[in-house]
Amino acid sequence: MTARLSGKVGFVTGASRGIGEAIARRFAEEGARVVLAARDRAACERHAEELRSSGAEVMAASCDVTDRGSIALAIATAVSRWGRLDVLVNNAGLGGPTPLDDPDDARWDAIVATNLTAVFRVTREASPFLPEGGRVINLSSVLGRFGVPGFSAYCASKHGVIGLTRALALELAPRKITVNAICPGWVETEMAREGFRRIAGEEKGRELAGRMAPLGRVLDPGEIAGLAAYLASDDAPSMTGQAIVIDGGQVMP
Repeated sequence: MTARLSGKVGFVTGASRGIGEAIARRFAEEGARVVLAARDRAACERHAEELRSSGAEVMAASCDVTDRGSIALAIATAVSRWGRLDVLVNNAGLGGPTPLDDPDDARWDAIVATNLTAVFRVTREASPFLPEGGRVINLSSVLGRFGVPGFSAYCASKHGVIGLTRALALELAPRKITVNAICPGWVETEMAREGFRRIAGEEKGRELAGRMAPLGRVLDPGEIAGLAAYLASDDAPSMTGQAIVIDGGQVMP
């Protein structure tokens, strides 16, 4: 493994599991100091302890991205330890159906608050601590590229992340801070497994999901982490305002 992120400080939301955990782990393996932030601080601490045992400099932080005070405290805790943030990864997310015949707005509100509003708030809180040449990486989805019936909130929020990414890329360009979105297809995570079960049961659903892409398989979280590490590195100084699809060829924009 290279050390191309050596000396950088990364802050990853939703790092207790899935894609967020994989990104935090990859950043640490590539030499970054990493804050694993999530509501489930205990899970983040378990991952952090494992990484520390291999020599990585990491810390766990409690962070509910839907709570402004929690965001501010998590950012302040990271900055008090390492003085700055070089890479912000807005990964925390929430899925699930929001059909038109459901009169309860709670699920809609929760999904939009987690997937979209939180990206703005966390970035706003972190941006004063990002130096020139910093990085912001937002997790969108292939559902930010097309719609799925019954999943309006998820689709709308992930489309919104792409628009927000482009606006923030322009706003932060004078400081040479890049802002990009990653749009994964089916990735082997707990959220995806819930989707598999809705399709046809977990095993059959996974098989059918894999067939949706020309390459014929569900992605591993490490593949998303590899792309995030590239965007965070000095290899990508001019990549900004992009929504990069990684899905086995399911969407070819």
